[in-house]
Amino acid sequence: MKHEQQGFTLIELVVVLAILAMVTALVWPRLPDTRGASLKYSARTLAATMRYLGEQVAVQRQPYRLRFSPGSGEISVTVITPGASETAPNDPFLNRRILAEGVTIADIQTPRLGTVGSGEVRIDIGPAGIPELTSIHLREAAGRQMTVTAYPFGGRITVRDGYLEERL
Repeated sequence: MKHEQQGFTLIELVVVLAILAMVTALVWPRLPDTRGASLKYSARTLAATMRYLGEQVAVQRQPYRLRFSPGSGEISVTVITPGASETAPNDPFLNRRILAEGVTIADIQTPRLGTVGSGEVRIDIGPAGIPELTSIHLREAAGRQMTVTAYPFGGRITVRDGYLEERL
């Protein structure tokens, strides 16, 4: 009478688990860091929005205004009409939420205003771009921060880790 093997031996299971543990130990450090992902996403989205506004001003010949509420996560975009009034843009890209949930504006720094951590800050984007060096500091709930810096008259915008103060 033949006896067929119906399962795995204990040694076979231990060998497989050891191989899986070694593979996990090698792969785990190479996995992307998801901590701060919403902060990075928010900083990059804000920078992309500011670049896009600069391009739209060049194409449409109509200035835009960014309204920031430091201490919150609120950023809005408006079109400045020839009568100096403001209207909401028709572009769906500009009508969406820019900062992810849990990300706030720590403060905004400009040479004209200094460091503003509350209230409202308005930044106009005209044909020449942003008229002054502007640093926007974003913070997530865990305390990590990123800096979005817009340089005047050129459309250059950088995104960097940490709380950085820029000087011209």
